[in-house]
Amino acid sequence: QVQLVESGGGLVQAGGSLRLSCAASGLTFSRNNMGWFRQAPGKEREFVAAINWGGSSSYYADSVKGRFTISRDNAKGTVYLQMNSLEPEDTAVYYCAVSDNYARMRVTSSIRSWGQGTQVTVSS
Repeated sequence: QVQLVESGGGLVQAGGSLRLSCAASGLTFSRNNMGWFRQAPGKEREFVAAINWGGSSSYYADSVKGRFTISRDNAKGTVYLQMNSLEPEDTAVYYCAVSDNYARMRVTSSIRSWGQGTQVTVSS
């Protein structure tokens, strides 16, 4: 059974940085595409970033491009999200996700498994 465990969330001031981690188990991590989504109160869950199985390709939502960086360490079975220049609008629960379809990872229906989420709160 796939298990994704996020960590690294917290409270930060606007302009600050956080690094989220997601430790995966129950799957061959190096063969799976990974991503991050987020959900703010009262809003739909939205795509943030995706990285392919080998780590050679990634893409981002326009709202975070240039501020967030997704990366992975296949030896550790972990995917990361480095978040810089955080804004109050980035406040949300952030979810780690795994998908068989890298090209369609902007769509929640492409996600095979979800983590439990970690809260990120950015104060103004």
